[in-house]
Amino acid sequence: MRESKVKKTLQLLRRASVTRPVDLKPYGIPLDYLWELHRRGLIERVGRGLYTLPYARITEHRSLVQACKRIPRGVVCLLSALRFHQLTTQLPLEVWMAIGQKARAAKPGQPRLHLVRFSGEALTSGIEEHSIEGIPVKVYNPAKTVADCFKFRNKIGLDVALEALRDCWRHRRATMDDLWKYAKICRVANVLRPYLESLV
Repeated sequence: MRESKVKKTLQLLRRASVTRPVDLKPYGIPLDYLWELHRRGLIERVGRGLYTLPYARITEHRSLVQACKRIPRGVVCLLSALRFHQLTTQLPLEVWMAIGQKARAAKPGQPRLHLVRFSGEALTSGIEEHSIEGIPVKVYNPAKTVADCFKFRNKIGLDVALEALRDCWRHRRATMDDLWKYAKICRVANVLRPYLESLV
């Protein structure tokens, strides 16, 4: 291994806490460098095709970082988005990710994923991008997440959706207009209407 490329690879890992072999391609670094550095004990493998420095700073959202590396076009949604926005007392054991109807599902690995298929505007609207551990992470905003929770209330429970709505409103994380907008996009306006009316 050329030491200059080893040094560059380690620099990239310092900037972005979790790295995949494909992330090295724009820098002209062979894809097998991460595996070789792992074999030499210089970096750790934290998931299928995911590598990090042994003493990298780990935040409470590390699983979201790893999930977004595994599914770059996915969006953190439902229970995981609620947790990120601090709108629930739930502690999901999996990372909930929205993917397109025709997107390929990820192979089993860490962290565990719960994939939900979205389509059209319900997939593309309400996305925020946050930088976590130097990695861009896409998460649905609070109002979109609340609407999604009502749409998937049979999967996550109506009590969770109601808790999310109350917390979102109480902490002023969304306006009534925002909530109504995403309720229409997610086609749950009639379901959500009585609960929105009870807030005002």
